[in-house]
Amino acid sequence: MGISLWAVARPVRVRLVAALVFQFVAAVASVVPLIAAVELAAAILGARDSRHGAYAVVVAVAGLAVRVAAGAAATALAHHADGDLQWGLRRDLARRLGQLPLGWLTGQGAGRVKKAVIDDVGALHHAVAHASLDLVTAATAPLVAGCYLLTTSPELAAALALPLAAGLWLHRRATSLAAARMPQFQTATAQLNAATVEFVHGIAVVKTFGTVGQAPQAFRRAADGYAAFVRDWARQVTRPAAVAEAVLSAPVLLLVVLTAGTALLAAGRVDGVELMAFALLGPGLTAPLLALGYGREEIRAARCAAQQLAELHAQPPMPVSASAPPPPGRAPAVELRGVSFSYDGLRDALDGIDLELAPGALTALVGRSGSGKSTLAALVARFHDPDAGQVLVDGYDVRELPSAELYRRVGFVLQQTHLLRATVRDNIRLARPDADDAAVVAAARAAAIHDRITALPAGYDTTLGEGVSLSGGEAQRIGIARVLLADPPILVLDEATAHIDPDAETAVQHAVGALVGGRTVLVVAHRLRTVTRADQIVVLADGRIAERGRHADLLVADGPYAALWRAQHPAGRLAIGAAR
Repeated sequence: MGISLWAVARPVRVRLVAALVFQFVAAVASVVPLIAAVELAAAILGARDSRHGAYAVVVAVAGLAVRVAAGAAATALAHHADGDLQWGLRRDLARRLGQLPLGWLTGQGAGRVKKAVIDDVGALHHAVAHASLDLVTAATAPLVAGCYLLTTSPELAAALALPLAAGLWLHRRATSLAAARMPQFQTATAQLNAATVEFVHGIAVVKTFGTVGQAPQAFRRAADGYAAFVRDWARQVTRPAAVAEAVLSAPVLLLVVLTAGTALLAAGRVDGVELMAFALLGPGLTAPLLALGYGREEIRAARCAAQQLAELHAQPPMPVSASAPPPPGRAPAVELRGVSFSYDGLRDALDGIDLELAPGALTALVGRSGSGKSTLAALVARFHDPDAGQVLVDGYDVRELPSAELYRRVGFVLQQTHLLRATVRDNIRLARPDADDAAVVAAARAAAIHDRITALPAGYDTTLGEGVSLSGGEAQRIGIARVLLADPPILVLDEATAHIDPDAETAVQHAVGALVGGRTVLVVAHRLRTVTRADQIVVLADGRIAERGRHADLLVADGPYAALWRAQHPAGRLAIGAAR
């Protein structure tokens, strides 16, 4: 279902209407000095008396003053309305994005979110602050001037109407061709944005392993597809647009006026003053008429942007509960009961998962790629809600816990830590903005990142992203410091050392050790040697629990876990024999 710009602009409608009224006055006033000039010329040539000429001068000056004042008022009102509208939309989008499932946000990618918050909201600026005013001028000024010319000489007005009609038809054809493919343009732009963000995030890999000038295939395909689309689109639209602008150009219209006017003058159907009126006002009709077409294009683009914003706003938020019921007696710290989940509704990523995480215990999720490890961990952190079954935290169904309460109980450290463009101190105390400096420093020391922070130009007051960047391992330790400061009793850990260099691994492992001590921990383990002392190891295969137990017991069982161990450790067969 479509959405109108008028509906989007509802919060600022009053100011927009006032701006349009002022612009209408300014458009009428813009024609007055030209008509007054014709009347003044008539007085000078003796077709009017001298007092008429004096009146014409006064009217011209007044019209010019009104045009300037009313135009300035219209522009100021429209821009103030536009500023407030964009601020309100972005604030509303930020609030809405905060209500969406974290899994939806990570799945959509930064490109779509950036396009909505920056590009789509920005596209409304031209429609609200400029195109709407231009459309009023484009409709009003030619109408006032045309009525004056029609009363002056209907025959010459008819001659002038022929190129105007032909040019407007060609221009309408060009704009229709452009509008028909606007949704494809929006899609191509979104794909290019997403591919660009992905490419920039992976530029280090390209420089390390790629050749000079070689970009990831996804980015190259998106860029080539975008360029091919724009070339084809421009080729289709350019020809009728160029012919339209040629027909509506001032020299062509002046030539028509002078040719037809000379004939009518010779026939005695017009006089010199009337011909001068057409020569002065006629060519000036084209600029606002062309602006009418361009303004319509800007409004079409803004309407598409508004539709994209409406679709984003229509995404169902994650259900929240204002308050949670009392937990049903003593319960495990985390429990999954008959949990199933699918990303696409066709294939289950998880199927019938029953799992308990005892308070203070360390549970490791292991399995081959695609077995469902990260999906299961994401459900505990409520990145998604299960399609069937329940995920309980301290006896509460996570769907019944307010978000603030859930994340007070559950913290998570992912493989990729995202740092804000803010000071190191504010990055660490993201979950506890009221934490004092001593608590921040204590968390940083425990995460083994304090010394690196103090070596930065401004220490804890260094703004990240402004000429200062941290390595992957250092960023990971900042993330661990955040969680240490938040101090949640339950931790979901997607193994922190999976994608960092060996030099940083030891420091991060020490930081993780400080983090997990005394907490209920669910860790997604990619390297089995890191979880040999886990209280419980759960092996997933095709979204189901294949086996569970402690490291030594699973090796003795010689099942899926033992096979994974042998794959990662060539001497694994000897270890299994020793365990037996």
